[in-house]
Amino acid sequence: MRAGRLGAYALLFVLGAVVGVAGALVQGGFFPAGLLLALLGAAGLFYGGSRAIGTRAGAVAPAAGWLVAVMLLTATRPEGDFLFAAGIGSYGYLLGGMAVAVMCATLGQGPQPTAPAARLGK
Repeated sequence: MRAGRLGAYALLFVLGAVVGVAGALVQGGFFPAGLLLALLGAAGLFYGGSRAIGTRAGAVAPAAGWLVAVMLLTATRPEGDFLFAAGIGSYGYLLGGMAVAVMCATLGQGPQPTAPAARLGK
């Protein structure tokens, strides 16, 4: 059972990296609709991972993969090539993706407190 959960986290990490790369390409190509599409795709994966696994870590695993991929793509290459230009779309994707990851991890499937029966009038 534990190995299956670790495998699911690894799969979500890889999916997060794929969504990060795809979003980096889409957000610059079809601005502003591409930015919205990239952020919605990331939010869907983060929240979906949380719902599928049933824990907040289900949102953190794809968010970590997304962050690793995006940070690797922000570095310039020796040839001078880069994927993110210095513009509102790139910064919106970077900061918006991080904000979406935090929201999905915070709103994830954590244990909910239950009220004692005495306060419910039972």
